[in-house]
Order: sequence, then C-alpha cells, then structure tokens
Amino acid sequence: MKQGLSPMNAPSETVIAFSCAPGEATLDETGNNRNGIFTEKLLKHIAIPNKDIEEVLKLVSRDVKLQTGGYQKPYRTSSLTEDVFLATNHSQEQIQTRKDQYQQFGITVAGGNRYGQELNQLSQPQGMFIDNDKSIYIVDQWNHRIVKWKLNSKTGQIIAGGNGNGNQNNQLNCPTDIIFDKENNSFTISELGHRRVVRYFDQNQTNQPIIILNINCWGLTIDRNGFIYLSDLENHEVRRWKQGDKNGELVAGGNGQGDHLNQLNQPTYIFIDDDYSLYISDRNNHRVMKWKKDAKEGAVAAGGNGEGNSLKQLNYPYGVIVDHLGQIYVADYCNHRVMRWCEGDEEGEIVDGGNGQGNESNQLYCPSALSFDDEENLYVADARNHRIQK
Repeated sequence: MKQGLSPMNAPSETVIAFSCAPGEATLDETGNNRNGIFTEKLLKHIAIPNKDIEEVLKLVSRDVKLQTGGYQKPYRTSSLTEDVFLATNHSQEQIQTRKDQYQQFGITVAGGNRYGQELNQLSQPQGMFIDNDKSIYIVDQWNHRIVKWKLNSKTGQIIAGGNGNGNQNNQLNCPTDIIFDKENNSFTISELGHRRVVRYFDQNQTNQPIIILNINCWGLTIDRNGFIYLSDLENHEVRRWKQGDKNGELVAGGNGQGDHLNQLNQPTYIFIDDDYSLYISDRNNHRVMKWKKDAKEGAVAAGGNGEGNSLKQLNYPYGVIVDHLGQIYVADYCNHRVMRWCEGDEEGEIVDGGNGQGNESNQLYCPSALSFDDEENLYVADARNHRIQK
C-alpha cells in the first residue's frame, strides 16, 4: 500500500501547504515534544512581520529538510497572484523592540575567568555558533582548540584541538572560525596558523580531512545548499567552495587590495542570507560590504566613512550577522561595541558596549564575533575579556 497523500492542486487564489511531499510520510520526532517538525518550524516563522506567505513556507521547508537530513520534504501548491502577509508590523516599532532588548547588561555564558587554558577559561575567543540546545561551540584561539559550553555550564568540553600548537591530527594552530554542516554532521574550522581549512566529523576527531590548503582564511559561512564561503586575508577576496573544488569560485573582491566597490582590504568574518547575499566585514576599510549573488561589485552596508567612533563609522570591524528583519549587526572591534545598521541608513546604533574598554557587564573589550541562537538572542565573543556575553 502506498503511504502518504495524493497530489492536490490549489483552487484559485489559494495556497495549500503539506508537511511532506505526495506519497511520502513525515517524521514525528521534534525538539519541543508538542508538535511535529513541520508544525514546529511553521510556528517559528509564521509570525515574522512583513513576510509573504510563500517566503514563510520556503523558510519552513528549508528548516524541515535540514533537521531531517533531507528525508522529509514539505510540499506546497499555490495559485496566488498577489502577496499575502499573515503578520504585519511597522518596521520602526520592531526595531525599537530589538533596541530595548539589547540595551540590557550582558550576561557571561562562557569563560570570564581571565585568560587561561583551564576548562572554565577562554583565551581570545573568536568565531562561534549556537545549536538548538543552546550549547555554544567556541573557537578558543590562543588555546588552539574548539570548546563546547552546554547551557548553564560552568566549564567547557574540548571537541577539537587542545593539544598545543602544532600540525598533528589532534592539534590546531590559531583557529579563527567554525561552522556546522548539518547535512554531514561535521564542523569546518579555519586555521590561520596552518593556512588551511579542516573538517572534523562529530564522532571522528583523529582523522579529519584537510579540505583547503594554502589560504589565509579568517571567516567561514555556509549557505543552505551546503556551499562553504571563505574570506582570504591575503588575497582580499571571498571564495565559494563545494566538495571536489580545487580553487573555489571567486564571489567577492579579488581585484587587489583597495577601497573601491569591487575591492576588499583584509576581509574577516562573513555572513550569507537566504537570498545568497554576502555580508563581509571589510576590516581595513572600516566598513561592511553587501555583495548580491553574481554581483561584480558590492555596496557599503555599514560604515565606510573612514576609521572613527561616530555612529557613521567603524573601527576595524570583525563579526557580522544579519537578523530576519535584514538588520546588520557588527562587532566594532576597536570601538569596543556592537553596532546595528538598517539597510540604507547613514548611521548605526549601539546595541552592546560603547561604554569604553572594560570588563563590566555593560562594557566590551575588543568584541570579535557574533552569533544568534534560535530565538535571536545575541551572543558576543568578547575577545580580550576572554568571555562570551549574551
């Protein structure tokens, strides 16, 4: 007997969404123990303001595919001829809500016990990501290791490196960033010291493949197709890599060191959105660039007014991340603050730090990287305070 529903066509001006494709079955397992995976992801995205229903359902489908490893593929049929919004909200009201949220003092969720190599310490933390359990995977740069801090834990767990600075299979050398690939359950790590990018599989840390050699890579990001993007400090460019590539594909910069719109100057962290627009911290140009897919040049999305500490300026930006409203968050390293820019605005606003260099809960000391959890709580790698702030 064939499982699942038969195909259906949507009547005029209607959209119908199914949790799986015709003739297929769903998985019942879920993270909240209340809803199926499709319903859980629908509840996550359905309240996004000013988002067309077709775009909402695309986000739901993407998340379901990622969580089930491609087993469950949601299906929809539509005959809509106009945009349909299930939730609308005045953008300024939403921005103000976020502003109020991030003005609270930060909470230390990892490290904060001064510089050191004990399991309750960090040393110059850099890139990180947060999983659905709110465990934080942190590049502990000066300790040459990756550590995992579970929610509310007082200590971390070493998951890669931690055996000194070296080039053996169990060693790292000055790592800078980490991304997680759900499709093959692996971590990809950039090592500035070894000029390489390596992949660690969750259950096999002793035989990790080196996927890219001879690159001064600082930042990593991954798109929804599993392609990896790398920023190259030495060649002032960003390349996209897929399995089997030898040189990757140039997607930004690559026109020499400079400050023209088709150039970069030592790019650090990068972020890619669902439209494949790439956001690049163009560090030595004191700006963040946005490169749309297949573009020959970028546009200034934040900063770009020279080195400085006004709301129109950045001072050696590092971490960059974009929320679901398209607001850009930047770790303004030498200004000891995190800035937020709305696209098209001439100046940004301070959402964390900005109270001088220091280690109080409302201060930062050279913030290096940013990340969101699944509720869009903001995490900051407070590098010279050797801690992660939430």
